[in-house]
Amino acid sequence: MPDWSYHPIFKPILQKLPPSFSRELIHRGMSMISSSRIGEGLIEFLGHMEPSSKLAKNLFGVHFSTPVGLSGRIDPQLSGMKAFQNLGFGFIEIGPVSIRGSSEELYIDPKQEKIHRLTDASMELTAAKEQLLSLKKKKIPLLINVEGTHQEALQICEELLPFSDGFILGSHTFHSASQFNQFKYELNKPIILSISQEDTLSLDYSPDGILLTGNDSLEEFIYKLSALRKLYSEELPIITSGCVKEPSDSIKLLESGASLIMLGDKYIFTGPGLPKRINEAYTSTFPKEPVEADGWRWYWLFGLAIAIAGFIALFFSMTSVILPYDESFLGIFRKDIIYFNPAILYFMAHDRMTLSGTMISGGIIYMQLARHGIRNGLHWARKAVNTAGTIGFLGIVLFIGYGYFDWLHGLFWLILLPFFILGYAKSRTASASPSSSNLFNSTQWKLSLFGQLCFVILGFSLAIGGIVISVIGASHVFVPTDLTYLCLTPEALNEFNDRLIPVIAHDRAGFGSALLSVGLLVLMLALWGIREGERWVWWTFAIGAIPAFAAGILTHFFINYTDFIHLLPAYFALLLYVIGVITTAPFLLKK
Repeated sequence: MPDWSYHPIFKPILQKLPPSFSRELIHRGMSMISSSRIGEGLIEFLGHMEPSSKLAKNLFGVHFSTPVGLSGRIDPQLSGMKAFQNLGFGFIEIGPVSIRGSSEELYIDPKQEKIHRLTDASMELTAAKEQLLSLKKKKIPLLINVEGTHQEALQICEELLPFSDGFILGSHTFHSASQFNQFKYELNKPIILSISQEDTLSLDYSPDGILLTGNDSLEEFIYKLSALRKLYSEELPIITSGCVKEPSDSIKLLESGASLIMLGDKYIFTGPGLPKRINEAYTSTFPKEPVEADGWRWYWLFGLAIAIAGFIALFFSMTSVILPYDESFLGIFRKDIIYFNPAILYFMAHDRMTLSGTMISGGIIYMQLARHGIRNGLHWARKAVNTAGTIGFLGIVLFIGYGYFDWLHGLFWLILLPFFILGYAKSRTASASPSSSNLFNSTQWKLSLFGQLCFVILGFSLAIGGIVISVIGASHVFVPTDLTYLCLTPEALNEFNDRLIPVIAHDRAGFGSALLSVGLLVLMLALWGIREGERWVWWTFAIGAIPAFAAGILTHFFINYTDFIHLLPAYFALLLYVIGVITTAPFLLKK
């Protein structure tokens, strides 16, 4: 559930439900999706969550891909554990786990964005073990928080030892440093002692790490953290839990001495994209290494070739429409079609003009992704170009299947292929994860989520539209409004010329595959590219869409094919585009 769907759609609904019910509903739903490889792939596609390798840490013998973890208070029943492993976290806290377990009492104040806990929950040992056994694959470290007396804690730790990368225990669990040392020796696992802001820890203890918890202001929390860091050596890991509402909070904690941070209650209000935003903001604090993928120029030329071909196709669709090789295949001349029914020529012009506009828009997006994304080594930009480009090349199968394959399309395909292959081969160094300057939950950021949602729906709609057009072209070729405009039946067209429908179907195949490819480009750019200050992304959306919309809508008015139902999808897409461009502008154009 990315932020662009959480804030505009799901959060208002979930806040009206009982807190425990809404939490379990969403956690179980997310985990159900994450239970299969297809579901995991979908989550990765929607969020592109993998953090930069720069963030990786090794603490007390455990590898953390990112210092951002999740507090056990967010998922006390472990119902969302499978999903949280895929949401950009570097580790997860389990528990607290106790022998008998206890229920929680809480209520949420949406206006103040606070959770008031009357009692805290703990998970019963047997239930926790069952949930951990159900986890088919452990992707990130699990730190198990244990609650109870010294003997109870020892029993819990022994039971959960195979699942744990470390145990978190309260400092009050042990009566002396020697008892703690004996406990640590018996388990042979990292032991992290938990203290609150009011507690102090004796220097006699030698834990593998310290967990600092608190719900007070961030400034007081940082003061306590700084005091702890001065008290202990730099090598002792200190983990903080809570007080993170936006990326700037996490960076302040990390720069004040925290080794790892856990997101607490405030994560619920900020949204599930917070770990990804923190990872990207923290990545930006590291020295930026100059990266330039050599293959970007070939991808840029690939996009340029598509745009030029689009302009050439636009010129012919606005003049002769029918080319000599079309006449050769049909066995008739352009004037014969006009004499029989001029609407046929206009109809073919509208298909070809729409295709040309889509090609020009697609070429612009390819060029922008190459110039601003792949050139800077961004993995997501290369993935977007390769995915959409491959789908576009496979569209040639549709041309062949319609019984009419003109030599110009074949030549165009052969010209594009070397550019694409060279770009793919020479851009393998483009493996960098993105960074971001977004530090705050600003109004501009929240507004941009509505625009991002519009662009995601737009890209998805265009891709589905491309598939639908291809399927219709492969079966019926025409929709009812087409036949109404032509004032002809397919039988009448066949009677006039039995090769005319294959030519029209061929045009629709070209438009369908191009629309699918461009729809995927828009979708992936919307999913992976919207970040604060990424001006090129906004200009790509704003300018790149103009040729497609101009050709797709204005063409219908030029030929007087203005049926409202037929143009409704185009109007809907235009509305999404306008809202998206307006609402993302303050965020993307921010300097």
